[in-house]
Amino acid sequence: MKPTIVVKIGTSSLSDPHSGQLALSTLAALVETLTGLRAEGYQVVLVSSGAVGVGCRRLNLAERPRKLALKQAVAAVGQGRLMRIYDDLFANLQQPIAQVLLTRRDLMERASYVNAYNTFSALLELGTIPIVNENDTIATEELKFGDNDTLSALVASLLEAQWLFLLTDVDRLYSADPRLVPDAKPISLVEPAEFEQLQVQAGGSQSGWGTGGMATKLAAARIATSAGIQTVITTGKAPQTIRRILAGNPSALDLLPSPVPTMPANAGSPMDCCRWANCIWMPEPWRRSPRGVNPSCQRESWQFRENLAQRRQCNCAISRGKK
Repeated sequence: MKPTIVVKIGTSSLSDPHSGQLALSTLAALVETLTGLRAEGYQVVLVSSGAVGVGCRRLNLAERPRKLALKQAVAAVGQGRLMRIYDDLFANLQQPIAQVLLTRRDLMERASYVNAYNTFSALLELGTIPIVNENDTIATEELKFGDNDTLSALVASLLEAQWLFLLTDVDRLYSADPRLVPDAKPISLVEPAEFEQLQVQAGGSQSGWGTGGMATKLAAARIATSAGIQTVITTGKAPQTIRRILAGNPSALDLLPSPVPTMPANAGSPMDCCRWANCIWMPEPWRRSPRGVNPSCQRESWQFRENLAQRRQCNCAISRGKK
């Protein structure tokens, strides 16, 4: 069986940075690429932002709302419209899709985590491409992932994916934002041992419509690579790049995965318990420093997972999905 691939595309890649309108040519290219990969035997999951942006356009709002309640209402308007656009594009290629909306609580609670795994497995067996987004309409501030980069890493870890593609508005990681620093140096490959020493000036979203940025992508990459997932940061304006990377063309930032134990990763195994720990302990948005996730919080998170694995809590009742 071909590998499982999780592809995350952000608002900055899906829409025009000035008007906020959907970039239909990018969407069409993404749909064609993912459908082709599914036809080749890959298990494909798409994590897509854009509900709030689409809702803003539908309601003629000039900028992304700041108040949480208004943002949730706008997301409710935009999510259905976004899925309709995806369904129309995928239907032209005879590819069925499914909508999956998650909150962090869904993955923090062990029983819900196992249920999510089983549902995703069934959807992939049915030949669908699940399209995942955070459930903005019910998530509260303390339960939000904060960005779909983190959500995509947690979904990739949940599904034991082999690849995570983070599509953004630059072609790879740079030592600084190339839009602001012309002589920023490109970074093409990061080994697991080099991640701690990786020094970049990673900022937030520049489009005004998204919530992520390079800082959240690096935090997501850390979650994914620690679960043994090869992570790639590349341009979202040319989704065909995914095929070239899978074929061995290094035209993006490639973050190699950390070694993981060779043991069954089914629900209830020690490896699965470590993956679940990614969801129940991770840096919160308010713990982030101006340049990204606070390193001390990262160390706490990694130590927590190590301790969880050592205690073999996968044998306890909560790990088996029981209360």
